[in-house]
Amino acid sequence: MFVPVDWDIRAIREYGLNETTGCRNGWVYYKTLYEATIVTDFDLVCDQANLLEVAQAVFMAGILLGCLLFGPFAESFGRKWATQISLILLLIFTLTTGLCPNFYLYLASQFVAGIGYGGFRLNAVILATEWIGPSKRSWGACVTQLFGAVGQAVLAGLIYFIRDWRLAQLITASLFAVVASYIWFIPESARWLLDRGRTEEAKQLITKVAAINKRTVPESLMEKIVKKETEKKRGRIILIQSSVLRKYFLAVTLAWFSLNVTYYCLSFNVGNFSLNIFLTQLMFGLSELPAHVLCIWLLEAVGRKVSLMSTLLVGGFLCILILAVPQDDAIAVTTLAISGRFFINWAGSICNVYIQELFPTSFRQTASGLGSTASRVGGLLAPLLNMLAVYHWSIPTVVFSSLTLISGALSFVLPETRRRELPDSTDEAEGNSTPKNQSESNKPAQHMSTRL
Repeated sequence: MFVPVDWDIRAIREYGLNETTGCRNGWVYYKTLYEATIVTDFDLVCDQANLLEVAQAVFMAGILLGCLLFGPFAESFGRKWATQISLILLLIFTLTTGLCPNFYLYLASQFVAGIGYGGFRLNAVILATEWIGPSKRSWGACVTQLFGAVGQAVLAGLIYFIRDWRLAQLITASLFAVVASYIWFIPESARWLLDRGRTEEAKQLITKVAAINKRTVPESLMEKIVKKETEKKRGRIILIQSSVLRKYFLAVTLAWFSLNVTYYCLSFNVGNFSLNIFLTQLMFGLSELPAHVLCIWLLEAVGRKVSLMSTLLVGGFLCILILAVPQDDAIAVTTLAISGRFFINWAGSICNVYIQELFPTSFRQTASGLGSTASRVGGLLAPLLNMLAVYHWSIPTVVFSSLTLISGALSFVLPETRRRELPDSTDEAEGNSTPKNQSESNKPAQHMSTRL
């Protein structure tokens, strides 16, 4: 607002008003759309308006740190413990977020909740995938993404009926409490137990799983599992020593980074597409459902490499087409945004599967953690990239579309891993692109059954 002056109207018209000040007596908000939001509760308006993007960035920074912390933690203490601890963090601080009396405590609570989310999301997918065989492995990542899409659609309905962010937080925390009630009964990864030399525990779990599936485990198979030689733990040094794995890692993490920049730039911009925000959020969630269903099928039908390249290139092309339509055409812009997000989200499911199939057991969790960290850096930069729209509305779209197209082209260097066993050693992982490994995958089924 302009600074009040003791001038007559003629002087004001002649000299103008050049000094402005913030509102001195607070703000009054219309509650036609929401009962309460963090904007109205913490007065994130005028010179404080950019703090909304800061809050988004802080949450993404927490997710990034969660991936950095719980990736190595899971390598040392197991997938099960990492999943359980991170979920409890997420539960506690989702609850406290809804009770925060001021914006700075809100930021701190969101940051820790982000740490929990990053660790839980990373380790839950790894734990599920390491228990699934080659023919159904894509289910481990895609089904979790599928439920995430259902959650987004439900979120639109939840906020439509509640309209109060604090109550929505408490309801979300109650759902995490339901998960926390049974998470203690999940089994540890048998692969991780074997890699750590805890063969007896691995044998017991394998026998238990076989009993649940009404199958028997041949004693000869159990003996071979016990005798299986585990690779020496080398951790991150594998990337330094192996140029092949380093190439794979850089290609898949660039893809993961790029698609997350695009995904979150579109998601955080959901209120700016000029359509009803609840309808747009609902369409965002529902559009992801067929993406994950198709992903499960196409990963096995056409393979990982072709699927990743095509989804990134098509998604990037659809996003850059946003620049070609008038910005006041809300239906065209929203349609392109939803379509681009559809393919980008599809690519995210592929990356979740792909990165686990490219690296050996001793490095798989670390590779997934580092790759997830790169993706979370993309999510962290997304709200900051959206802020550049104040200089020109096209800057964010040009940047995230270009990144997606470049990473899609570079995915050509990755090998195909469809229907192949998870590698247990560096040699096996490096052999993914050689005819030797392909010939091994065609050996009789009874030989392949000796591998977990």
